[in-house]
Amino acid sequence: QVHLVESGGGLVQAGGSLRLSCAASGTIVSINAMGWYHQVPGKQRELVAVITSGGSTNYADSVKGRFTISRDNAKNTVYLQMNSLKPEDTAVYYCNARILTMASLGDYWGQGTQVTVSS
Repeated sequence: QVHLVESGGGLVQAGGSLRLSCAASGTIVSINAMGWYHQVPGKQRELVAVITSGGSTNYADSVKGRFTISRDNAKNTVYLQMNSLKPEDTAVYYCNARILTMASLGDYWGQGTQVTVSS
């Protein structure tokens, strides 16, 4: 069984910074891509940033130049450094990882962490 546990969300003023973390645990053989998504009420979950096992990254246009995704493969952890936050970044942020276990390859999600940016 695999678990993704997120931390680091909270309330911050516009222009501020937050750092999200997501640690994967369980019977993990390897982790492929890891990413962050966000979702606001009434809308679909959207990709924010993704990082491959080799370190290649991709970002949503709305966060380019402000957010940085990174990972520590030894700790099975992915991070999202969010700078110059805007009120429109307010959302629940979910961690996602494509994980190979002894049984199968699958997509796993964290429980979500609220990020609120006040104007």
